[in-house]
Amino acid sequence: MTTLEGTELCLPQLLNTSCRKPLRSHSEVMLISFFLSLISVLTAILNLLVIISIAHFKQLHTPTNILLLSLAVSDFLVGFLMYFQVFLIQGCWFLGDLMCAVYHYFAYVITSSSFGTMMLISIDRYVAICDPLRYTTKITQRRAAICSFLCWLFAVLHNSLLLMDHLTMPGKYNSCFGECVIGMNYIAGIADLMLNFMGPITVIIILYMRIFVVAVSQARAMRTHIAAVTVSPTARKSEIKAATTIGVVIAVFVMCICPYFCFALTNQNALINASTEFFVIWLTYFNSCLNPVIYAFFYPWFRVSTKLIVTLQILQPKSCQAKIL
Repeated sequence: MTTLEGTELCLPQLLNTSCRKPLRSHSEVMLISFFLSLISVLTAILNLLVIISIAHFKQLHTPTNILLLSLAVSDFLVGFLMYFQVFLIQGCWFLGDLMCAVYHYFAYVITSSSFGTMMLISIDRYVAICDPLRYTTKITQRRAAICSFLCWLFAVLHNSLLLMDHLTMPGKYNSCFGECVIGMNYIAGIADLMLNFMGPITVIIILYMRIFVVAVSQARAMRTHIAAVTVSPTARKSEIKAATTIGVVIAVFVMCICPYFCFALTNQNALINASTEFFVIWLTYFNSCLNPVIYAFFYPWFRVSTKLIVTLQILQPKSCQAKIL
């Protein structure tokens, strides 16, 4: 059914209260839906490989990898969230107001946990580079696991309070049937922006500026054959390489998620429409597919573990003790 203007309605039986579909051709919708579904499945599979690798092989049980495991879990869940974007391609939400609220809630929780985990990873690399002699005593697997748990717990509690209205009164901000939007007042939006974006990003930038300065000092010391550096004890080359890899992961993460938060900051009503703002949301989610690709490019252990998983060699006895590094 179409309106007088020739625009299709999401729910034709509700002529006066139904939302209108955006003007997209059927072939365009099918192409975007196929592409999104493909990226969704690829994101889930690649991050599942990361999760299995770190969880299965004992040699990979390090504090840094525990944090990477937490990040991979959030990226794995993003793969499922991306699939729901397929429902929004046509500009209509057919899963009901409750599922709309749940979808946005999990999206916020996963995004918050990702930022928190990135900050924890930056702290881990900072200690490894700037204070390597005390790294093993300061950063342990147990502490990394506890910090990851607290990061997820904070994300759940913080976003439960932030989105309380949406969870208790789903569809409160919808203007028509078939719409899936989330709204919050300007103050709440700014507070969320500071806690979930500006705060972690500021910490990450400061720590990596310090890491860069120390790494450059150590590189100069190595070239001039100086045994000790006055700035800090010399970190191992492998630690600097790991910091570089994590730096690439964080840089890509920030570039992918910045457009979304910039839009949220400039939108005074903080009203985010999942249909019209499809691109910035998709770009945010797409980052989760890029992280395992970065691991495959920089981490030999990920390539080795993936080969063992794909060839089902992990099913063999004592495969968890295989030499990966």
